[in-house]
Amino acid sequence: MEDEQILDLYFARNQEAIRETAQKYGDYCYGVAFRILENRPDADECVNDTWFQIWNAVPPQRPRQLKAFLGRVVRNLSLDRWAFLHAQKRGGGRVEVLLSELEDCIPAALATPEQRLTEREVGASVTRWLEEQPQKNRVAFIRRYWYADSLSETARRIGCSEMAAKSLLHRMRVSLRVYLEREGMME
Repeated sequence: MEDEQILDLYFARNQEAIRETAQKYGDYCYGVAFRILENRPDADECVNDTWFQIWNAVPPQRPRQLKAFLGRVVRNLSLDRWAFLHAQKRGGGRVEVLLSELEDCIPAALATPEQRLTEREVGASVTRWLEEQPQKNRVAFIRRYWYADSLSETARRIGCSEMAAKSLLHRMRVSLRVYLEREGMME
C-alpha cells in the first residue's frame, strides 16, 4: 500500500492504518530501535510505542515522508529508552561510543526554552553542513550517528575498510566542529 493511502487510513481513524504501517515499515523501525538498544524486547517495545505515537500524531500532522517520520519517532523513543536504562550505569555499548564520538563537536543537551531554541538552531546548522558534504560522507555520517550502524556496517555501506571509515568519520567530526564554531554554535 502506498504511503498516501496509509495516511488516508489514519485520517479516517481506521485501525487498518497501524497494520499497514507495521507491514510496510515494521522491519525498518525494528532495525533502528535494535541498533540503538541492542535488546530485542526493548526494541519491540519501542516499535509498538511508535505505532501508538503515530496513531496519536496523524492526524493532525500529515507527514510528507512517512518513512522518515517513523524513523524519527522510533529513534527518539529508542534513545529515550536507552537513556532510561543507562541512567545509573556506564557501559561499553554502541550508543555510549557514538555519544562519546560526537561530544566534542555537538553542544550538550539543553534544558530551558531559550536553550531548546538554540538546540533547533544547532540542528539546522548540522543539516546545512551535511548538505555541503559529498554523498558518500553524508551516508557515512547519517548511518553511523543517526541509525547507529557499527563501524563495520558503515564501512560496508560506503565501500571502504573500517579504518578508512573511521578516518572519514573523524575528519567529518572535526569539520562539523569547525563549521559550528564558525556559525557561533560552539565556544
